[in-house]
Amino acid sequence: MHYSLVSRTRGTILGALIGEILALKGEQVPNFASSYWQKMAILSAESLIEVGRFDLGDWSRRQQQSGIILENNTDAALQLILATLPVALFFHEHAVKLRQSLLHVVKIWQNNPVVEDWTLAVGYAIALSLTEKLTPATLIPQIISFVGETPTSVPQTLLKLHNLLEKQAGLEITQAEFCTEEKLSHALAIAFYCFVSSLEDFRLSVLRSTQVTSRSIYISTITAALSGAYNATAGIPVSWRFLLAKNRAAQWQPTDLSQMVKLADTLVATWSGVYDPTLHQGDVRAEWAITLSDIPPEAIAAPRVIRLR
Repeated sequence: MHYSLVSRTRGTILGALIGEILALKGEQVPNFASSYWQKMAILSAESLIEVGRFDLGDWSRRQQQSGIILENNTDAALQLILATLPVALFFHEHAVKLRQSLLHVVKIWQNNPVVEDWTLAVGYAIALSLTEKLTPATLIPQIISFVGETPTSVPQTLLKLHNLLEKQAGLEITQAEFCTEEKLSHALAIAFYCFVSSLEDFRLSVLRSTQVTSRSIYISTITAALSGAYNATAGIPVSWRFLLAKNRAAQWQPTDLSQMVKLADTLVATWSGVYDPTLHQGDVRAEWAITLSDIPPEAIAAPRVIRLR
């Protein structure tokens, strides 16, 4: 199925936000407030848009000014991987720059080879979706090749996942197979399983991910980001989009959701070269502060077919 780059980019960001909301049903709002990945993702996208490329110095400066400090634990590592989504979206068509930029971002926050490998895995899967080169039969082998030589056991974990997917193993069996894995690898393996095993169905992928008891919030969020990139906004149920808008006032800062949506569009515009940040100096944040209802509806038609609207 062919979807526009804008639709896939929006699907990635909105999917992640929806996945987190669904996993948080019944949770206390303070637990949600401890999540920093949205703020870190906005910081990442702002740097890419305003500089027009990945600039390690600018990234480091923004990180220091943000005051965000991540602890050295599994939850923080999962948030860091989510925070790199704008980088994966921006460099989706250039594998070398994608790899270099993702590794630079991770090293700013943590120096952990396992986190680096899983960041590469998530980023490359999103890049394959955006370039419409993702196929379930070759996805895991391609990711293993992209990760390359590494001292970690991530490639072995991915290979085990590939074999389970080929055997069409169920979720319970898959969880049992990865129960002895390191916590981060366990969470990412399950997220990839939920995504690939229900590749064409965003709703089913996310609902299955919320059934995981351990770290379901992050597993659901990553699953939804991966599936959102593949299925685009067209694959996200309309009722879940309303859920996102409904929960916005209670669970986010006033402009966080609108920022994320507008950032996705501006990120694509910057990537394509049609957005000039020098014309919007001082007005960037104000320009992003829109509501979900302000976003014009997309016109959908069959690929390469022009018709009257």
